[in-house]
Order: sequence, then structure tokens, then C-alpha cells
Amino acid sequence: MLNLKKKNNCYSGAGFEISIFDLANKIKNIIGFSGNIVWDNSKPDGQPRRCLDVTRAKNEFNFTVGADFNEGLKKTIEWYLKNEK
Repeated sequence: MLNLKKKNNCYSGAGFEISIFDLANKIKNIIGFSGNIVWDNSKPDGQPRRCLDVTRAKNEFNFTVGADFNEGLKKTIEWYLKNEK
């Protein structure tokens, strides 16, 4: 049983690093956007890439990634577009 009363949150990810630029382009391709992605260079970069460690999810509740990243991203976007209000 999953214990959700723990103090610390646990965020899962793919377990590998991906740049925000590459992620944005993957999303662009999945949704069929034909325009350009425009980066506002006058703003702070924030976090230009992400790499989420899935070790804690594995240790806390035996989570393992069950889908290829690209396929999971595609399914997530499809679900969102179907369920957005």
C-alpha cells in the first residue's frame, strides 16, 4: 500500500537528462505545431535542462519507468488534449 502521509514529496521522471529545448521540440512534433519556438533571451534561463532521479520512487514504493520516454510523453499529451476543459 502506498503511504501518502510521508513528509517529503516524490516526483518521478525518466531518470535521464533532457534539455528544455529538446523537450519543447519533442512536444512541438507530437502536437504537429509547425511554427517556431521563440526563446525570450531577456529573461533568466531558469533551469535549461532537467534530470529527475527516480531512485527515491524506486526505494519508497518500487516505482520503475514502465514506458519509453517518447511514448509516455505522447500518451500524456494525448490524454491532456482529450481531457482539457
